[in-house]
Amino acid sequence: MSKASLKREEAQKEELSKAYGDFNKGLNSYAFFKVSNHEIGEDMVQETFVKTWKYLVSKGKIDGMKSFLYHILNNLIVDEYRKRKRKPSSLDALTDGGFAPSIDNSEELFNTIDGKVAVLLIQKLPDIYREIVHMRYVQDLSLKEMAEITGQSENTLSVRVHRGVIKLRVLYMER
Repeated sequence: MSKASLKREEAQKEELSKAYGDFNKGLNSYAFFKVSNHEIGEDMVQETFVKTWKYLVSKGKIDGMKSFLYHILNNLIVDEYRKRKRKPSSLDALTDGGFAPSIDNSEELFNTIDGKVAVLLIQKLPDIYREIVHMRYVQDLSLKEMAEITGQSENTLSVRVHRGVIKLRVLYMER
């Protein structure tokens, strides 16, 4: 390899390493929020970084790394949902295959996070607001990044965030 290509590859490695350090935790949180399984979520995040590396090697440059990573992860989550729809299975079939249901420790996880009440109340929001409010306030994504991930306009997202926060306040007052 030439010096230029080695230098470019080193810069790409550095860029991906920085992105991993900056966004890995948020990506894992988002994946768990969407698929409700830590192992599957972690696998999806790792696959996100592998796909990002392949893209960097082939295309060379990514302008918005955070939104690019969330876009890839979102596509993997959609694929996972589709895979689940194709393979319906009953609990009896799973237990016959050796699966033993475990206790869901997600409640313990939420108990350790500041703002536990808000995070739990976000789950009770109507579907149209839940994901957008979570992306905005839990993942700390900008409207521009959210627009790139969801394919919706920033204005639409801004209105939904505002209305979602109003509904969240109502839920908070009702508890």
